[in-house]
Amino acid sequence: MTADVRPIAESELADWLRALNTGFLTPVRVTESDVALRAKYSDLARLQGAFDSDTGRCVAAFRSFAQRLTVPGGAAVPASAVSNVAVLPTHRRQGLLTRMMAAELAAARARGDVLSTLIAAEYPIYGRYGYGPAASIAEWEIDVPRTGLDRRRPVPADGGRIDLVDVAEVREVGPELHERLRAVTHGAVNRDERWWRLTTGLEEMSYRPYKEKFHAVYRTAAGEVAGLAVYTADDHWTDAKVPLNTVQVKDLIAVTPEAERALWHFLCSIDWVLKVRTGRRAPDDLVTQLLPDPRSARPLTSADFLWVRLLDVVRALRARTYAVPGVLVLEVTDPAGLADGRYRLDAGTGACERTEDPVDLRLDVSALGSLYLGDESAVRLGALGRVAELRPGALALADAVFRTARRPWCPDVF
Repeated sequence: MTADVRPIAESELADWLRALNTGFLTPVRVTESDVALRAKYSDLARLQGAFDSDTGRCVAAFRSFAQRLTVPGGAAVPASAVSNVAVLPTHRRQGLLTRMMAAELAAARARGDVLSTLIAAEYPIYGRYGYGPAASIAEWEIDVPRTGLDRRRPVPADGGRIDLVDVAEVREVGPELHERLRAVTHGAVNRDERWWRLTTGLEEMSYRPYKEKFHAVYRTAAGEVAGLAVYTADDHWTDAKVPLNTVQVKDLIAVTPEAERALWHFLCSIDWVLKVRTGRRAPDDLVTQLLPDPRSARPLTSADFLWVRLLDVVRALRARTYAVPGVLVLEVTDPAGLADGRYRLDAGTGACERTEDPVDLRLDVSALGSLYLGDESAVRLGALGRVAELRPGALALADAVFRTARRPWCPDVF
């Protein structure tokens, strides 16, 4: 089989969506409103399709969009976020993804994006395109009766308050709150208008209908919004009329430890609820230690999440801050030729430039992506054979330079 890979035309959007839905095993039916909504928020030049040369049918889908990623130190760098990648099972192993990815990475580099990001549905695919797992997630299930919390008085101890609000108020206070969180959370990405409209049900896709949620806002004693929890609850009872309900947290963002503590206490104090599933959190999230008995939180998930692919090494390394001073010369290999080169990083000043100095560490661009947000250990990657140490002590120095006090966290799927 042969296929033509190219940006799609607006008239091909419905066919592109059907290919996407088929690849993701979701209902294939596409409505006019689905097409209109996708067209409203998409840059068609960044929607690629592969079209079968015999049938003309779209058999693979690929999308990218502009994104801002917060890096250690708080800077937000321009990124190209890759999403909606699907190849029909009839056309797998024919190089279609490789062709679409090559076109996207070259275009992203030409646009001036510092890096590319994605959430990998499958682990083995994206390393060969230069992406490395850069931020992980964890999820816990809290056994509420075992927490040791006083469920009778979930009143914030700092004089703040929690209010249940409607989606109109969420749309009013949520974006500004999230921007405050993103400014201090490396690994977080921006949420655009489309994100808020879809997540609050103002707009919806037919194959992903909006489901009602509860929204709890935490306000300080001065009335400032400092936290938001979005959650659902099931409806399970025994034959003896005993409630066995579970709360599922869909989103919980807080800009102070007090707000975070108050929201978790609130969620663990809701009547009829025996379990609280935390949703995707950072691996070092405070939630378990905020409980008097941390063992009441049972680990459910610990996995890679956000993947990063550097496109402009100089700008990327200049953008973030470093925990300790030190100079490292990195030789980066990149099969695509986008980030190849030798770079001198002065972590004390934040300067980075190309150099001909002797190499301290040799690594490929995917390993540098894993190091970039501070979650991975250079020493560990060295032991795995993914980073070569050419100067004794360089791995230990890289560990001290790149690692961060708190682990990166990306709250959002995209």
